Amino acid sequence: MSNTKDTSDSQESQQSSRKPQRSQATQTSQASQKSQSSQEPRRPKPMEVLREARAQLAELTGMTAESVSSFEQTEEGWVLEVEVLELERVPDTMSLMASYQVELDAEGQLTGYRRARRYERGRADSRGGR
Repeated sequence: MSNTKDTSDSQESQQSSRKPQRSQATQTSQASQKSQSSQEPRRPKPMEVLREARAQLAELTGMTAESVSSFEQTEEGWVLEVEVLELERVPDTMSLMASYQVELDAEGQLTGYRRARRYERGRADSRGGR
């Protein structure tokens, strides 16, 4: 009978020694997945991109970004069209506005901008859209 007890004890010790190896392998796999995901740049959420783009454009131009009229995610990053108050006049409907095309990289950092058009605040777009 002692031989049977020794056999069951050795089986239990073998099973218990296997379990930590499996959990260690699982932990190692999870740790490597975490380190891989931390190495990949986090793609910002659309609202983060909008806020950051407006702030960066305002800092570069010194003009207040009033609204974003167009927003598109591309393979390279993001493209936005931002409406900016260029020259404030009285009455407000005579103020000069500008539409800027703003390009950002995948992380949301501004890589370039250009003024697409200028218009009076109170004027509607022509039929062609510009």
